[in-house]
Amino acid sequence: MQIDWNKVSRVLVVRLRSIGDTVLATPSLIALKRFLPEARVDILLEDWVAPVLEGFDAVDNILTVGRSARSRLKAARKIRSAGYEVVFNLHGGTTSTFFVRASGAPHRVGFSGYRYSFLYNHRTASPLEFWNAKKAHSAEQQLALLGAVGVPVGDRPKSRLAVTETALEKLSSKIKIWESKIALLHPAAAFDTKQWAAENFARVAAFLHEKNFEIVAVATKKERAVLEDLQKFSSVPVKIFDDLTLPEITALASAARIFVGNDSGIAHIAAAVQTPSVVIFGSSNRDHWRPWTDAPHRIVFQELACQPCAGHFCKEFSEPECIKRVSVEQVIEALETLL
Repeated sequence: MQIDWNKVSRVLVVRLRSIGDTVLATPSLIALKRFLPEARVDILLEDWVAPVLEGFDAVDNILTVGRSARSRLKAARKIRSAGYEVVFNLHGGTTSTFFVRASGAPHRVGFSGYRYSFLYNHRTASPLEFWNAKKAHSAEQQLALLGAVGVPVGDRPKSRLAVTETALEKLSSKIKIWESKIALLHPAAAFDTKQWAAENFARVAAFLHEKNFEIVAVATKKERAVLEDLQKFSSVPVKIFDDLTLPEITALASAARIFVGNDSGIAHIAAAVQTPSVVIFGSSNRDHWRPWTDAPHRIVFQELACQPCAGHFCKEFSEPECIKRVSVEQVIEALETLL
């Protein structure tokens, strides 16, 4: 069954999970809106991450869902009543499949390898087959899903985020972003296998301070200990923030001259606002998760035979050597090529 795109007026993209996943969905949203400028293009996100797309011009409505059963049922009813003709699932998990099926859309698009793939009536081949490649970035995987049903994606749009005036105003009350030469650090990560030591970030901060940068570091309240360790080990002043909203972090990243951080959602935010960046990789798949941007960037890593891995814990060593073996000298060398 082919999709007659001339008759499509409402499209939903389902993209649950994290900050990085959301940022890397923006190329697909850009491709869709470009292809269907008159259509309504909506996206379903988890409520905590939804603010990252605030002000983004390639989506018309951001639908949100929490983790409770009540929130999911409410979201499903809203999706059902919207009358979408096409629904794409960029994730493939059980919960996202539930929303795709609940939509009642006549065209439900997913990869043939998804769990419960029988609930989709457009089951596409793997992204590697679509791109005729041995490896694919996360953004390319999502673009391949669109491309398989006729959306032009050959130019592989890069990730992009909006910087809102509201976020800039709120941020300006906390830091003089336009009067400072800011280096933004993000020393936290989801797992120990992805988190470079705070002592190392402190040495990078000293290097950047010598280059006349003002050092600013961000993390969440749950990660505040990492920020405090960074301050403790630093020989130079470091401003830390654990209370910035996602739009404020986006605004801060856009104002920064350089970003240095672990492979994380914040690194993808920096890439999406065209900030030059150095991203430190441990257990992650570099081909899949490297910055998806035209902005100058470098990735720093120590290659091991066990990479990549799921990263929840290290199965090969007593400590995660993949991230521990990345040296300060490597990161500084990468910075020198960008500054």
